[in-house]
Amino acid sequence: MSAVEVLVVGAGPTGLAMAGQLAALGVRVRVVDRSLDRVRESRALAIQPRTLEVLASLGVTDEMVAVGNRAVRLCLHARGRARTVPLFDLGLSGTAYPYLLFLSQAETERILGEHLAAVGLDIERGVELVGLDRAVDGAVATLRHGDGRAERVAARYVVGCDGAHSAVRHLAGIGFEGAAYPQTFVLADLEADGLDTGTAHVFLSERGMLFFFPLGHPRTWRLLVMRPPAEVASPDAPVTLHEVQALADTYTDATVRLRDPVWMTNFRLHHRAATHYRAGSVFLAGDAAHIHSPAGAQGMNTGIQDAVNLGWKLAQALRGNATSALLDTYEIERAPVGRMVLRFSDRAFIVATSTNPAVRFARTRIAPALIPVVLASRFVRASAFRTVSQLGISYRNSPLSVEGPRPSRTGPRPGDRLPDAPLPGTGDASTLHRLTSTSGWHLLLCGLSAAWPAGDTVRLAGEQLTVHRLAEPDATAAAATSDTQALRRLGFGPGANGVLLVRPDGHIGYRAGGTDLTGLFAYLDRWLGS
Repeated sequence: MSAVEVLVVGAGPTGLAMAGQLAALGVRVRVVDRSLDRVRESRALAIQPRTLEVLASLGVTDEMVAVGNRAVRLCLHARGRARTVPLFDLGLSGTAYPYLLFLSQAETERILGEHLAAVGLDIERGVELVGLDRAVDGAVATLRHGDGRAERVAARYVVGCDGAHSAVRHLAGIGFEGAAYPQTFVLADLEADGLDTGTAHVFLSERGMLFFFPLGHPRTWRLLVMRPPAEVASPDAPVTLHEVQALADTYTDATVRLRDPVWMTNFRLHHRAATHYRAGSVFLAGDAAHIHSPAGAQGMNTGIQDAVNLGWKLAQALRGNATSALLDTYEIERAPVGRMVLRFSDRAFIVATSTNPAVRFARTRIAPALIPVVLASRFVRASAFRTVSQLGISYRNSPLSVEGPRPSRTGPRPGDRLPDAPLPGTGDASTLHRLTSTSGWHLLLCGLSAAWPAGDTVRLAGEQLTVHRLAEPDATAAAATSDTQALRRLGFGPGANGVLLVRPDGHIGYRAGGTDLTGLFAYLDRWLGS
């Protein structure tokens, strides 16, 4: 019997991100997948800003941005008219990635897979999980290799990133509640003549909606369209270009010519959620824990952020400097996010597909006139962007989120994501996110530097806590220091001191005003056992 600290089952984007996080934290990890190769189709097609942020620590975000497509316009087609409206052209502060990045899942998996190879971690393909026995101090997994050989693996933790039909979820006895939508859809990656490039196109009709999303690779466009309700096609049934063209013609009045497809398929959508994200030493992440419609491009992004939330907690537990309650916070924090995404995508799906006369009227008559007016407001666009970008996801109700004495009335609260801000003149650490990008916990001592003790790093039971000073100029300074803008964004006014403790996933764990560190030490004692 072989042994490993963490066995990751499934090598999609969630599993690859999980493995990358664990490897970066020094965890002995194996990644297995029953498929013989990674996906070559686009499937998931967009990466949200928060996902780009959390993947930056792996060093893969720059390549994703380089090969992806930043579409910032939306063209609405209805009743023979086309209206182009801006989307995320806001120049938003607080993130280095103020846009939705269109990038095929095939490219996302390629980039993540190449990163794992570069750090010496192989993806074991053609290996299927067929048995799972939970033990007091872990689990024993039975793997079946492509040549028929069986292998038993003792793992301290098993993470199921193996999709909607998760073997991990089934073998762990975790329920998966929900239902399938009745409609059948067609996906295709192809070329389309008659569309402005660099723009997402939506054709609105009483039948539903036809979407063209700019991909760039492996083809310029991803098409998504619903079949007529009377047509129930099997996902395994072949799809021809002729029938996809016929479907598109009913929405576009035959103004768009389709050609050169590289992938076409029927598919059905489900909305389901796991009853639990954890069963002892077994965890679920990504589609194994929640599946929903692609509305809002939330699915793959939610899965990757599941992985980032869980990865550092597993690593800390394996080092022995964490309480058992730390692993419980994974479900406490991520299950509400999964439910929120299900609600959001379900409502958007109903608006896009409903045959209710009132909804059809709103979709074809009211929406084309109202949406350009509404999106003309920068405030509305910023609010909408914050919703879909996942930058607003917070864990304020988590036991890990603690407010200390005398907190600021403004700025991010415990559980919120640490916003980004420029730190000019600090070399490579030119922003808050770069300053806190190394693994481990980060403590920000904010305000007048004379109030804080000397020293840069504190070792806490094997867990490194890196201390940073964001200095406020004293009363005799002629000009503000380079940290002033960051301090204001974090809620610290002139002359105010305080602390922010940033978790390894970039969310704030503890916040307090003043210079008394008693509450901070109590927090570290509880969650790091130090």
